[in-house]
Amino acid sequence: MPELPEVETVKRGIAPHLVKRRFRSVTIRDHRLRWPVDPNLSHYLVGQEVLNIERRAKYVLVRLLKGYLVIHLGMSGRLYFVSADTPVAKHDHLDWELDNGQILRYTDPRRFGAVIWIDGDDVSTHKLFAALGPEPLDDVFNADYLFKRSRKRKVPIKSFIMDAHVVVGVGNIYANEALFMAGILPTREAGSVSLARYIRLVDAVKKVLAQAITQGGTTLKDFVGGDGKPGYFKQELQVYGRGGEACPICRKSLKEMKIAQRTTVFCKSCQR
Repeated sequence: MPELPEVETVKRGIAPHLVKRRFRSVTIRDHRLRWPVDPNLSHYLVGQEVLNIERRAKYVLVRLLKGYLVIHLGMSGRLYFVSADTPVAKHDHLDWELDNGQILRYTDPRRFGAVIWIDGDDVSTHKLFAALGPEPLDDVFNADYLFKRSRKRKVPIKSFIMDAHVVVGVGNIYANEALFMAGILPTREAGSVSLARYIRLVDAVKKVLAQAITQGGTTLKDFVGGDGKPGYFKQELQVYGRGGEACPICRKSLKEMKIAQRTTVFCKSCQR
């Protein structure tokens, strides 16, 4: 599933080709995404100029003069540009034709993604965004904030930092990596973690995500090649997906378990 760095990469990849362009037409081949696509989408978009491409949590926000086109990639969604004569594949559910003839195509085999129209110039009060926590790379996401939010919380620290009401975008891969970098056992109760250790954890979260976004930038060419690649970066992971292998620090075997049904990999020696 695309996580925050992948979605940020998508945002950066499509932005140069969308901003200041106008929508010429909208083709909806299948309305059946996570929520039904509004059949009036063409009415809202055609003729409008794209002012900016933004991201909130794992949503791509296409900002227009009147409203926002909001896109979530779900489990398998992809956005990429194709020429007008590119054949349509089975799971190509939507096309947005631009005034220069290029087509932004949305494909989603599992149809867990979403394409939504939001009126107005502020999405923060919409039900999708109103209860979300801060962005992990923003200054408001800091150790004091996380420490205060965690008091009396008995949930595992891994589940705590993956809660979008606490902080958005720290998906499973990056929660594993950040906790390893901070030396915190993923099963430890969030309320038992000290402020000093939250300082290390916040720093780790920011470093892991920033590094992933930087690596993702090397794949931006995929968005204009028409090859349908999602633009994922080649991940350089320390623990995720390496259960049973040697810890990169102490060389003892990495352990693997499930927390909230999500794969969790850690080192019992280096994390406590």
